[in-house]
Amino acid sequence: MKNKVFAKRWSKSVQNNYGVPEITLVKGKGLVVQDAEGKIYLDFLGGIATNILGHAHPSIISAVSKQVRTLNHVSNFYSHPNAVLLAEKLASLTKTKNAKVFFCQSGAEANEAAIKLSRKTGRSHIVAAQGSFHGRTMGALSLTGQPSKREPFLPLLKNVKHVPFGDIEAMRRSISKKTAMVIIEPIMGEAGVIVPPTDYLQGLRELCDKNGALLVIDAVQTGMGRTGDWFGYEYSGITPDVITVAKGLGGGLPLGAMIAIGNSADLFKPGEHGSTFGGNPITTASALAVIKTIEKQNILKKVRKQGQILIQELALIPGIREVRGAGLLIGIELEIANANEVTRKLAEAGVLVNAANASTIRIAPALIVSDFQIRKFINTFREVLTNGS
Repeated sequence: MKNKVFAKRWSKSVQNNYGVPEITLVKGKGLVVQDAEGKIYLDFLGGIATNILGHAHPSIISAVSKQVRTLNHVSNFYSHPNAVLLAEKLASLTKTKNAKVFFCQSGAEANEAAIKLSRKTGRSHIVAAQGSFHGRTMGALSLTGQPSKREPFLPLLKNVKHVPFGDIEAMRRSISKKTAMVIIEPIMGEAGVIVPPTDYLQGLRELCDKNGALLVIDAVQTGMGRTGDWFGYEYSGITPDVITVAKGLGGGLPLGAMIAIGNSADLFKPGEHGSTFGGNPITTASALAVIKTIEKQNILKKVRKQGQILIQELALIPGIREVRGAGLLIGIELEIANANEVTRKLAEAGVLVNAANASTIRIAPALIVSDFQIRKFINTFREVLTNGS
């Protein structure tokens, strides 16, 4: 069928919260995907940082196929090996002695869990950043610092304060002894890949310690090796109280986690929170395969190197004002606010990206992207901006 046929059927049967997609993808391998008309694209969005090992990765196929033949699902009345193994692994990646994991299905759910965990401190005041994105459920939306997403659904949770991202003095004025938690993205992804000052997270850690507030790192987009580190905050040298992850964790399957560290790890008591499908045997099998592959192939080092190449070479292209980010989470700021048009022209040229806002292109390719594909992306981007096609 044609893309237009699927678009028409979509508009008749799917609610309009996404608009109507112009392209219908039918299959993929690695970073290469194909639409309903047979056109081939280089996928540099990766399901918005979710297909961490690309499409149809053999390690994930093997792990999931084996698990689905063995055990599909168990309720939270029972344990299963994959959940235990993955929790142990995630805890070890924090490089702390006491970390415990709550499994869910998405980043929004992980952040909802963090909100509930923070209420166990006896406080309710929360500080988040303007421009941030933490999810669309009512609690997570209350944390999200984007008025256009919040306003149609007011009133949201009370007692949430939003301050400018990267402004430590604004945080200092907002965090008090009444603050339950501060939630921050190491790099704001949805806002256009905004990088804070180098000492920002250290300053937040000090303010949270001074006031007894939990510091929550939302690593939903930066996590699982996306920036060249496991969670994206490691460069700062801090230890957060809570880390939320999702997207790349499941390797394309729906899986999220809230990792609580230190005293935070023991705040929840039996019956206080849950998720029916969280930590499902199949999704956790995929996550274990993802982590094993990243470690075995030393992918984090490759990601750091490729990120530097992208930032350096894209910045040389006429029409680009700034390139920012870390690893394979990169925002490309255009001199002209025509990001939607550039995104459309890139798709016509066979490359899929995302317009994060009117002037910013966001890319988040799978971590298995090759140097050849990196070069092809840079050349295509240059051709689109230079020739307008």
